Amino acid sequence: MPAPSLQFQNVSFTYASMTRPLLVEVKAHFPAGWTGVVGPNGAGKSTLLMLAVGELEPQEGTVVRSGQAIYCAQRTDLPPEALPDFVYAGDREALVLRDQLGIEDDWLDRWDTLSHGERKRAQIGVALWLDPDVLALDEPTNHIDGEARQLLIGALRRYRGVGLLVSHDRELLDALCTQCLFIDPPDASMRPGGVTQGSEQAGIEQETARRQDDAAKHTITRLQRETQRRREAADQFAAKTKAAKHRKPPAQDHDGTAMRNLAKLTGKDAFAGKLAARIGDRVTRAREQRASVKVKKVYELGIWLESDACSQRASLFRVPAGEIPLGNDRRLCFPDLVMRPTDRIAVTGANGLGKSTLLRHIMPQLDLPAERIVHVPQEITADESRRILAEIAALPKERLGQIMTIVSRLGSRPQRLIESDEPSPGEIRKILLALGIAGRPHLIVMDEPTNHMDLPSITCLEEALSECPCGLLLVSHDFRFLGALATINWHLVPTETGADVEVSLW
Repeated sequence: MPAPSLQFQNVSFTYASMTRPLLVEVKAHFPAGWTGVVGPNGAGKSTLLMLAVGELEPQEGTVVRSGQAIYCAQRTDLPPEALPDFVYAGDREALVLRDQLGIEDDWLDRWDTLSHGERKRAQIGVALWLDPDVLALDEPTNHIDGEARQLLIGALRRYRGVGLLVSHDRELLDALCTQCLFIDPPDASMRPGGVTQGSEQAGIEQETARRQDDAAKHTITRLQRETQRRREAADQFAAKTKAAKHRKPPAQDHDGTAMRNLAKLTGKDAFAGKLAARIGDRVTRAREQRASVKVKKVYELGIWLESDACSQRASLFRVPAGEIPLGNDRRLCFPDLVMRPTDRIAVTGANGLGKSTLLRHIMPQLDLPAERIVHVPQEITADESRRILAEIAALPKERLGQIMTIVSRLGSRPQRLIESDEPSPGEIRKILLALGIAGRPHLIVMDEPTNHMDLPSITCLEEALSECPCGLLLVSHDFRFLGALATINWHLVPTETGADVEVSLW
């Protein structure tokens, strides 16, 4: 049986609403094993995965794939079609995957109450059980806690087909991938190894390109100066020759007559002009050489918050002790919860313990004007994303420019974003952040803030939040991110019986 394979042969694709190409003549070979697909938000990574599995067709070129192909999207709104078969299957592979990923038999009946991390595990478990020749995973570790993440990596290692992995998770990409496709529209470059090795190679390539560009630029400048000098010399020589023709030479000036005759004979008066023309040709060649060198444009990154964005109230909210039903006869029990204007609170705990449920309970009790609150939920539906983008596009020009400047400084290209039919989950989160930041917030609430965001954007966000004067309420499994920002921890843990969940305040 032939080994599964996937090839992109000069594949081009651009959405109808875009004025600039997204993918142009992509050539790539994907052998068995995992290939990382890396690039900034909105670069076309999800589009490439959908082309790989046949959910989109290329406008030019060909995608050659073997056997069945499955795409696991970023969003987990709906349960996978084959989830009932997977949950009730009795074969060894289904039993191993359900055990390995912690998938329970009743998940099908209570899909709406599952955390997004639990939904993601179910989605990937079904895909691995179906064992396709080509499997494309879009942000598989989003929403997943640390323990489940290690279980997922173990399950993905067992896959033997052609795997495409879109992720901003460096550890995951380095652990699984033998090569990475780096996308920077309209280009795509395949590099060996995980994302760390590939990024280092990309850095070397860019540094080499910058040196070549600088050398070509220096050569052009030097030749242009030389061309100008020789043109001036030719003009001066021509002027002297013309003046000499109008002067009557002395009767005995045989030497001067002889020199002029020699110049006419040898063409010395045109020599400087010919040299200038030759140097002009060299300038043209140097410009062509410089044009062939691809230097990646570097955009200014980093966002800011106004220094006076801090509430003068005694507290942002006070929630009395209580209980919240979690479904399946479980409760989330919490003590009095108080947040002061400059508190930085992390909400932590395993998938399914009720972190997002706790946020939903707190939000209606905030003692703040709505315009002073930035709330970025864990997931934003495709319909809601399109609605938000349409509202942004309809803003007055000055206001739109302000928002898009912040989006640009978070690493997304505003023109490509405005033209898209549907923004990526990472881009819509940046838009919500930009809208809130422009309003000088008193409180920023983010549920899994680093999900869907590319690495430069995460760095920019972390730096901005570390300096902001307002309150932070962050739910995340990214302990590095929380460690840099939070000073208070509300940790959710199951009770000893496992029937309920408690909130422990640190």
